[in-house]
Amino acid sequence: MPSPRTRRAVLTHPLALVYLALCAGLLVWALVVSSIDTPDASMAGVVPVLATAPASLILLVLPEHSAMFIVSVAVGALANAAVIGWCARTLSRHRNGPGSGSGA
Repeated sequence: MPSPRTRRAVLTHPLALVYLALCAGLLVWALVVSSIDTPDASMAGVVPVLATAPASLILLVLPEHSAMFIVSVAVGALANAAVIGWCARTLSRHRNGPGSGSGA
């Protein structure tokens, strides 16, 4: 199990933060568009769910409640941001040389 220090380093990587900001923006957009009575409003929730797939798709099968949509997108975004941050951190460490990175 990764230490809290490693988890924090992964989730605070700039690429992970950009992804989280993008997902938060998509979620806010979907909630605003869904509250307006337009013909396209019913499909607005698909965009943040697909942006945070596959974890959000797994969580959508939980009991139907308006908060479950927000929870599934948030958990999916955090899971994907952790993977993005871990990949970016690992790749940047190997690009600079195996011994040149700061150890966590």
